[in-house]
Amino acid sequence: MLSYQHLYHAGNLADVHKHATLAWMLDYLTQKDKPLTYIETHAGRGLYDLGADEALKTGEAAAGITLVEPGFPAIHPYRQRLAETRAAHGPMAYPGSPMIAALGLRETDTIHLAELHPGEVQHLRANAEPWGAHVLQRDGFEAAFALTPPTPRRGLMLIDPSYEVKADYDAIPRHMAGIHRKWNVGILILWYPILTGGAHRAMLAALNQTFPGALTSEVRFPPARDGHRMEGSGLFVVNPPFGLAEECARIAQIIAKATK
Repeated sequence: MLSYQHLYHAGNLADVHKHATLAWMLDYLTQKDKPLTYIETHAGRGLYDLGADEALKTGEAAAGITLVEPGFPAIHPYRQRLAETRAAHGPMAYPGSPMIAALGLRETDTIHLAELHPGEVQHLRANAEPWGAHVLQRDGFEAAFALTPPTPRRGLMLIDPSYEVKADYDAIPRHMAGIHRKWNVGILILWYPILTGGAHRAMLAALNQTFPGALTSEVRFPPARDGHRMEGSGLFVVNPPFGLAEECARIAQIIAKATK
């Protein structure tokens, strides 16, 4: 299925959770001189207009980044990426994870972005190729296996499916185990939605069995609107960098305080 378009959901609370964590991790990793590789399996378009009709229709950004941003310190890498994006693209611009990566990385680092949706990948190419990113129109997991182990081997992969296909929940633990076998030093970051009904639970149990040393970060929040099934956001991180657990707790506290 290729119906999912993130513009309707850009800047929501799940994005805040995911992007603030990613921005911090990249800031931490780039404190060392060694180059790194960033791989994203389901990249979307990379840059979003929160003033677009699609974004305004759902109101998720208003209940997300607009509400929560003031709670982040001005020096937080996420706040810095937001400011850089708006300075370059206007006050309603919002960076997707590819742009957060591009702004947080260096010329010595490598970025690979996969996106299968034909409309989204056109936007992604227009947005990301000026950053020097390599864009692939390809199934995200196929790209993950093709690109690993990368050069340089140091780095991280963001796995961020839409979960349109329920079979994703069953397939993801197997895919992540296979990627880890090929790239055992890579940081693997999986985002998942927390929905009413708990569709993620069996997947998370399987992941914890395969990766007992991984870090899980979950935040809960009110649904963005009546009938919306997402009531939280989760991140599962294999090979988490030092200090990530404490940073995830800080981010969760910021979100919780803003959404009380």
